[in-house]
Amino acid sequence: MSRIPTIEQSNANDEQKALLDAIHGQLGMVPNFLKVFANSPVALRAFLGLHGVANAGSLDALTRERIALVLAQQNGCEYCVSAHTAIGRKTGLTGDEINAARAGTSEDAQAAVAVKFARSLMDKKGEISTLELAEMRSAGYSDADIVEVITHVGMNFLTNILGKASRVEIDFPKVDLQLAS
Repeated sequence: MSRIPTIEQSNANDEQKALLDAIHGQLGMVPNFLKVFANSPVALRAFLGLHGVANAGSLDALTRERIALVLAQQNGCEYCVSAHTAIGRKTGLTGDEINAARAGTSEDAQAAVAVKFARSLMDKKGEISTLELAEMRSAGYSDADIVEVITHVGMNFLTNILGKASRVEIDFPKVDLQLAS
């Protein structure tokens, strides 16, 4: 059971209902982590705004999902690993690619650099090296792309800590945090 309640249509105020209805209209469902966010309509709107803007950037959906997977694994968020495994599959990642991302790499050489960079950003709390920036640029990432990766790291860290702090009930096919050997 979630340590922070989920907001359902039955216990939502008018503002929360409008937000949940909008999410349902776009996704066909409202994931439980967004129902936790709905405790604060301000926080939910902030997350949805950042998510919408960040997903309109130059990083492709597969790379964004790889980043979400590596961070969910690294930060030990079972909800997020489960959610992004399902979303990653829907986006087009294979099972092998999902496992590679969770392990901090990718079968795609360019994406592997971005995943490694994202993992390093989290591990080093942003104190990455000049060499790591050079590796991103050598892999073909622009400075705008680098800033977008940093944005996705921050956004995914936010969802990871919300998922862990709330212990929100997983409403995707559950995926164990342990990587298969």
